[in-house]
Amino acid sequence: MPSVDFYYDFSSTNSYFAAFMLPQICARSGAVTRWLPLHSAALFRGTGFDVMAMAPSKARYLWRDHARYAEATGLPFRRPSRFPIKTALALRCVLAVGGLDANDEARARMNLSQALFRSYWERDENIADPEVLASLIRGLKLDPDAIIARANSQEIREELRKITSDAAERGVFGVPTFFVNQEMFWGKDRLDFVEQRLKRDRRTDGLD
Repeated sequence: MPSVDFYYDFSSTNSYFAAFMLPQICARSGAVTRWLPLHSAALFRGTGFDVMAMAPSKARYLWRDHARYAEATGLPFRRPSRFPIKTALALRCVLAVGGLDANDEARARMNLSQALFRSYWERDENIADPEVLASLIRGLKLDPDAIIARANSQEIREELRKITSDAAERGVFGVPTFFVNQEMFWGKDRLDFVEQRLKRDRRTDGLD
């Protein structure tokens, strides 16, 4: 079955939109999503990029553009009061919950990731707060104490570092980034190209 590698971080507005748009594309294309939480702050340190070094006029435009995407997609996006926000623990929780649900790791990661995106980008909740994380995890009928404890383990810390460093080696410089086979696409506005590539691969494989 074809798959899409999806690199994302909860501090990324564009990742928020992609987290809900990409699963629809994969469903239409008969593909699966590999949810790969990435620590974008660490990635940016490696590239020297300063996400906050932006002209005020450009920042105003981008927030307006995000509002347009919200209107177009029907997603209830709103600008959070805490921006940027620390996401390392939330990212590690996604890796931890996947490890505790070996039968369906992808669905476990998707469910918690989407819950975290909604918490931050729709309800303006502080996802850096362990109590907020525990509430979200509990809402998915999972054990927050076990997951947060595992998220703080050396094993999960190393896994997040490895995903981030492996992404950098693949050429990832920002999020959201998608890979179909080894072809890279960056940004939510490239999801049309992701879908085109998936359809082309299906034709090549004789699935259509």
